[in-house]
Amino acid sequence: MNWKKFSGELIHKPILKEIEQAIIRETENGYKLKICIGTDSQVKGPITNFATVIVLLRAHHGGFMYIHQEKSTHRMGIKERMLAEVQKSIETAYSICDLLDLYDVGLEVHADINTSPSFKSNKALNEAMGYILSMGFIFKAKPEAFASSTCADKMVH
Repeated sequence: MNWKKFSGELIHKPILKEIEQAIIRETENGYKLKICIGTDSQVKGPITNFATVIVLLRAHHGGFMYIHQEKSTHRMGIKERMLAEVQKSIETAYSICDLLDLYDVGLEVHADINTSPSFKSNKALNEAMGYILSMGFIFKAKPEAFASSTCADKMVH
């Protein structure tokens, strides 16, 4: 998987190593960290673009993020696409969760799914929430899901 910084700079080492170095650096600088992971998607004709972000939040001192973008030509309905977003976020969370346990860093998985039944994405809410919680992760949906609904949303194109 190719990851990059918000600046566009490519990460040339495994993302796990990059995250570990960031945790060590930020902790040594006195920051308490929390990591939020989210994915958003956008359909453009026959292509669905996905962006997954790993946001490192410094308590009361902003944060920074790493981004992975990918494309799919698989046609999906809204529910399937929402669950594909959740799957990508969970795979990312799962790949770094041992590291976060080691350094005692909190983790949230954010889903770009609206909690209001009047929105189409709400159809996937129960499955997404069950999936994330059953994996042992903390779940956030809109409007608290800023990693997916704001950060990843800006990176998907």
